[in-house]
Amino acid sequence: MKPAPIKELATIEDLAKLDVRIGTIEAVGDVESSKKLVKLTVNFGDHQRTILAGIKQERADPAEITGKQALFVVNLAPRKMAGVMSEGMLFDLGYEDGVDPALAVPERPVPDGTRAG
Repeated sequence: MKPAPIKELATIEDLAKLDVRIGTIEAVGDVESSKKLVKLTVNFGDHQRTILAGIKQERADPAEITGKQALFVVNLAPRKMAGVMSEGMLFDLGYEDGVDPALAVPERPVPDGTRAG
């Protein structure tokens, strides 16, 4: 695989705007009106969120990620997709580059809600 070109430069201030946190995926549900989206119920320690992820076609069984910790962007504006409100974004690696997808995960369990950076 040849890596994709690097995107335009970002400043440290751009990066500081993102709130990236660890959450545990407690449930994975189908979004029936979508060919791509699944609905994740994610625990961030002090609250849960519904986050839609376009992983339905990436994995034979999207439910396999239930119980896993992963990185999420939690300060994106909520967005309605396929009739369901999404409150963040999952970091899922590889699919855009034709690589079997993998979650961005901590090397060891950490408390839900822990910030990246």
